[in-house]
Amino acid sequence: MTKRALKRMVREGEFNPGQFDDDKIRRLPVNRAWSPMGAGAEDEGREQGYLKTIKAKSEGQTELMKAIDASNLVLALGPAGTGKTYLAIAKAVEALEAGKVGRIVLSRPAVEAGESLGFLPGEMEDKLAPYLRPLYDALSDRLSMKRVRALMAEGAIEIAPIGFMRGRTLNNAFVVIDEAQNCTYGQMKMLLTRLGWHSTMVITGDPNQSDLLPGISGLADVADRLEAVSGIAVVRLKDVDIVRHPLVASMLGVL
Repeated sequence: MTKRALKRMVREGEFNPGQFDDDKIRRLPVNRAWSPMGAGAEDEGREQGYLKTIKAKSEGQTELMKAIDASNLVLALGPAGTGKTYLAIAKAVEALEAGKVGRIVLSRPAVEAGESLGFLPGEMEDKLAPYLRPLYDALSDRLSMKRVRALMAEGAIEIAPIGFMRGRTLNNAFVVIDEAQNCTYGQMKMLLTRLGWHSTMVITGDPNQSDLLPGISGLADVADRLEAVSGIAVVRLKDVDIVRHPLVASMLGVL
């Protein structure tokens, strides 16, 4: 029955809405809302939104999170699986969402892990995608990929290799330099001097897993020199801070 025919029947008296008021037909209550909090919860104005928060799982992670909140330059050194990159990106997203910074800049060196991949087809973005994929993974865990693409299109999130950072001044930004153990001393010096006004920079890396030739990585040397500088925090995570599979800590203890 069409809507127009139903209106005509009501107007001419052929349709009586009261015929459904008998005991055989029960209407669903429209003024009663179910709440998982029990009776009376609808009067409390409970927030129904879901907010994904982060929580430190070790003393070292707690120290790192406090250092990021207190210092504009933080160097996080530690073995794999301690959450260095994840916590840094999570703090970056938190600062961007809170309006503390205007953009997020993520960078890492385009260095293969022990083997050469050779020529990669495609445009520049396609060639760099395999190297920057870990940063995309961490971002997508904090934000949906749809929102990540939107923020990247707006320029609020930028992912770039180390080689494109020369000559830039990063103002009002949260900068994360990942896998810094694959940076030379000169590259580390160049990156540190990119820090601008109202910006925070977090440098993460594991000096024991450098893919460069021995003695070329500059992360450990830079961390030792900057540890005595006021206003700069150097956080050294340990095996007890590993939050991956328990075998990772056991393997790193004997390898």
